[in-house]
Amino acid sequence: MTIKNKHVADIYLNISHFIDHFIMLIFAKAAYDAGSEFGLGYEEIIVFGVLGFILFGAAAPIASILANKYSRSVLMVIFHFGIGISAIICSFASTPWELSIGLGLIGVFAAIFHPVGIAMLLKNSKKLGYRLGINGVFGNMGVAAAPLITGYLLLISDWKLSFILPGIACILYGVIFLLALQDEPETIQTEKTNELDGVFAPQWRRALLALALTTTSGGFIFGAMTFIIPRYFELQLTGITSSVAVTGLIASMVYAMAGFTQIGAGLLIDRFPAKPILFVIGVGQVIFIFLASTVSDLELFFVTLVATSFVFGQIPIIDTIMSRYIPDKSRGNVLSVKFALNLGAGASVLPISSLMLKNGYDLSSLFVVMSFMAMFVVLASLILPSGQRTK
Repeated sequence: MTIKNKHVADIYLNISHFIDHFIMLIFAKAAYDAGSEFGLGYEEIIVFGVLGFILFGAAAPIASILANKYSRSVLMVIFHFGIGISAIICSFASTPWELSIGLGLIGVFAAIFHPVGIAMLLKNSKKLGYRLGINGVFGNMGVAAAPLITGYLLLISDWKLSFILPGIACILYGVIFLLALQDEPETIQTEKTNELDGVFAPQWRRALLALALTTTSGGFIFGAMTFIIPRYFELQLTGITSSVAVTGLIASMVYAMAGFTQIGAGLLIDRFPAKPILFVIGVGQVIFIFLASTVSDLELFFVTLVATSFVFGQIPIIDTIMSRYIPDKSRGNVLSVKFALNLGAGASVLPISSLMLKNGYDLSSLFVVMSFMAMFVVLASLILPSGQRTK
């Protein structure tokens, strides 16, 4: 039975995006302290976060199916309460396996936002690139806030508090989101939109191939950059600070400043062809991610900032390209597959990192791997069709 869809102002979806990435990345900063309590090293404890990241991607198609069958808005309400309760469950873990289960539950509910929340945002195509850029900034503010707030909570208490307080905040915001829902307008009128004709744009298969390459490689790079940088800074910024709170603050500064790149990228994609923009972003990733493996201290901060800007700037471009080739009725399914690929690739970061560390490699080697992966973004830009349907 289909339940009537409701809609909500962009700001509420933007805050939801913040929450999604914030909760998912608490463990990235808290892992070392949690491992110390359980008698495990960093390279051992991070493996217990794999389940959450796998389900973050794998559960996305299920979320899309349920949203299509019932209601996108209902799924978004479930998202807020589910992710909040799951975070609180993590705080009660007394073994690494219990923590892994809690992180897995976070992954299940966190998987809802991207195929469902973004589909709600795409329903209105007006200034889509810009609006996706704003939404992306909120998501990256969540990425930025995770090491900052978690680092502070670790400083004043322990890793368990870093889960329980955000969990409570998520539940409270879930109530606000529920009250903000309004009846869906009958139609959203825009010129030359896919919604009006309901058909796929020419060369959509080629475009989807390019997006699949970018999504998979980008998922690995985004996952590594957002999970590894807080720990990498602890190891490589020793000439600046040895404080876990300060390195968390510096990582947050990188994520926050780089996040605003998405607004600029969104404005560009609204005005210019996607193909050259994606090419420049791919080349920038290859160069600056590799450089991040070769420098330390202040140089590392600036190089990482530029590299992360290229990584984050890619996000609104991909969703805007997808919206130009895929009609609204099929976007939820395409988004679910996209995020399953994206987040599944991101989940592989943890076991790969653990394996590399156990075999004598250091975290700088992972940046070399990411630089290689970024070459697929360049390849995708070459495959992407030159023409595209205009809005």
